[in-house]
Amino acid sequence: MIISRSPLRISLGGGGTDLPSYYKDNEGFLIAAAIDKYVYVTITKPFEKGIYLKYSDIEKVSDANNIKHNIIRETLKLKQFFTNQIEITTLADIPSGTGLGSSGSFTTALIKSLSMFNYENISTKKLAELACKIEIDILKQPIGKQDQYASAYGGISYFNFAKDGSVKVNKLNLKEEILIELEENLLLFFTGFVRDANSILKDQNEKSISLDKTMIENLNKVKETGYESKKLLENGLLNDYGNLLNEHWLRKKLRSKKMSNKKIDQIYELGLKNGAIGGKVVGAGGGGFIMFLANDKTKLRKKMRELKLIETKFSFDFEGTKVLMT
Repeated sequence: MIISRSPLRISLGGGGTDLPSYYKDNEGFLIAAAIDKYVYVTITKPFEKGIYLKYSDIEKVSDANNIKHNIIRETLKLKQFFTNQIEITTLADIPSGTGLGSSGSFTTALIKSLSMFNYENISTKKLAELACKIEIDILKQPIGKQDQYASAYGGISYFNFAKDGSVKVNKLNLKEEILIELEENLLLFFTGFVRDANSILKDQNEKSISLDKTMIENLNKVKETGYESKKLLENGLLNDYGNLLNEHWLRKKLRSKKMSNKKIDQIYELGLKNGAIGGKVVGAGGGGFIMFLANDKTKLRKKMRELKLIETKFSFDFEGTKVLMT
């Protein structure tokens, strides 16, 4: 039995500039942090031939082409992972559709497990690249690359997305006391509903491809906030970073009418009035988790409880995608 796990992530600045429709002409930059909420993939070799899958659905097929799960199907169709005798089971700490990058996390965990199943040790760089190839190039999903890279590498990193599609990964230079303070004062609350990220990102993707001036200018400014976020975080200026988060969220909302709604706006405004410096909806928007940087955690938590929101406490993950058991 092989068990692998891959961390989910939160975006800390520059989100949205990791889509090919933007970085191929403008280059992208963002900061993301892996957290200790995981997607797990278990692989075993069953006694009989067949492909057995257990996720939110159950499948048993003899040919990978007949698999309903898009990511598993396209991964098993790759030459290096071809097999007609395997059982794959998946579990997750947080459900999909909540903005924490579960799809990219699942893909990296699956590839890691399959590589070990084939007695191969895949590098972190190759792992992230192959996960992106499956989701973006093969499945044509209108998504970016941060989820796969943040999950594969772990830690708090900043990513440069070059026009040729290559990605440069660097760890954010945070002093230990700043790292602890950031972890303690970033709070995640579940809004109570999930959403389809692809429908939201599709708007941005299509406008970027068509070189929509307003969209490109918005993403250019978001990229600038990403650079500024790096400076503020590395210099320990968390209050200033909180204010920048607020600016980031306001710009993010302009990219699509689906990015927010009345309930999210109400939660956000009440958060700012009750202990939060700034924040944003994590991921594509429209639902899932809302993240705040707080200067009064007690007051903020009290108000969020009054709104019936559930807090998800977390720590940063510094291991990335890894095999837990073979």
